[in-house]
Amino acid sequence: MILFGESLNVISTVIGKEFKEADPAKRNPEPIQKEVLRQKELGMDYIDINLGPAKKFGTELMPWVVNVVQEAVPGIPLLLDSSNIDAIEAGLKVCKPADKPHIVNSIMARPERYEKMVPMAAKYEADFVALMWGPDGLPRDENERAALAVELLYYANEAGIPNEKIWVDGIVTPVNIQQQQCMSLLNFQMMLEDMAPGSKSTCGLSNISNGPPEHLRGILNRTYMVMLEKYGMAAVISDPLDTKLTAIAKGQRQDIVDLIYGMMDGNQPEIASLDKEMQDYAKTYKVIMGETLYSDSWLEI
Repeated sequence: MILFGESLNVISTVIGKEFKEADPAKRNPEPIQKEVLRQKELGMDYIDINLGPAKKFGTELMPWVVNVVQEAVPGIPLLLDSSNIDAIEAGLKVCKPADKPHIVNSIMARPERYEKMVPMAAKYEADFVALMWGPDGLPRDENERAALAVELLYYANEAGIPNEKIWVDGIVTPVNIQQQQCMSLLNFQMMLEDMAPGSKSTCGLSNISNGPPEHLRGILNRTYMVMLEKYGMAAVISDPLDTKLTAIAKGQRQDIVDLIYGMMDGNQPEIASLDKEMQDYAKTYKVIMGETLYSDSWLEI
């Protein structure tokens, strides 16, 4: 599993103030560079630079951050993330060659967005994340996701971008309020290879645990990552500090993968026979699948 480090963003308590400083002379690159080096050491394969809306001075800020990151870790591929299209292009202009193509994160399945952004990605030879957020917002099910994917990928192909440069994001939703959507995304993942051969897929993994108590977030993220990977997910936007998740993603916890894959294949273990750690993963799998109704106490039942 490829990991996109998620901690370089405007809401960070450590570096967010550098992203909000309008005066370039007052910005301190050191906290950003320390964070990037830490993410690299913790196993992140790409760095996601998320400026948020960046309405006021995004076109000046994005290239500054890109240069700061590239100076700290030369050659690392970047994801450029902002709702300000001009800011993303300003960042692409200063991106240096990396180990992998840089990525525009993301292009919504809405004509007013993709008609501007797809040609931009093609111009700079960047990959892009195709976000399945359509004119009506979040798709209701896997079929609506599929329809949006066909529309956006067809437009990109016509613009000269092959499927191999497209990362499809079907959108992860919080399990505590949209439990059925977790299954819908899994179903969409199963459809993607036949529908868009050569494309890759990714997601904002931590969205599944956005809302549950902090102590439950890690187990939700890790379990769902394994489930998505079984159906072809190539990468996730990941919390670099979750070293357990990184270990699973890098193939160091095959026991957890085998348990979850087995349950997905219909092999239901006797929960009481598992140790506490494996019980937690088995119970969490059942919550994500909708076999157990979500509650904040599912691990205690």
